[in-house]
Amino acid sequence: MKRACRGFSLLEVLVAFIILAMALGVLMRIFSGGLGNIGMAEHYSQAVAIAEMKLAAVGVESPLAEGENSGEEHGYTWRTSVRRYEGAASPVEPATLLLDLFQVEVMVNWDETATKPRSLQLVTLRAAPRP
Repeated sequence: MKRACRGFSLLEVLVAFIILAMALGVLMRIFSGGLGNIGMAEHYSQAVAIAEMKLAAVGVESPLAEGENSGEEHGYTWRTSVRRYEGAASPVEPATLLLDLFQVEVMVNWDETATKPRSLQLVTLRAAPRP
């Protein structure tokens, strides 16, 4: 008389555990990568906020003039650079224009101790009345 085998053999259980372990390993890598990206996105959003704040301050807190300024804020270093914009040739003589154009550039750096330091650069044009 034969008895019907019920359940799984030891080999089948081991194979199932190996497949489960490999799947969990892949899932853990995906989740840890996602968490790393969340941290990087937070750094970028903070850098954008600092750069936008510095761009907004140029020409408002002090007169718009050529030069550079730098500083540090919450672990982020920033540098603003203002220089006269020399764009494409204008059909109007430059001496008759009432405004000067300045190119304002803000560079924000962070994580400088890492092997690949991160940075963000924003550039805009600002108009100022001629003296």
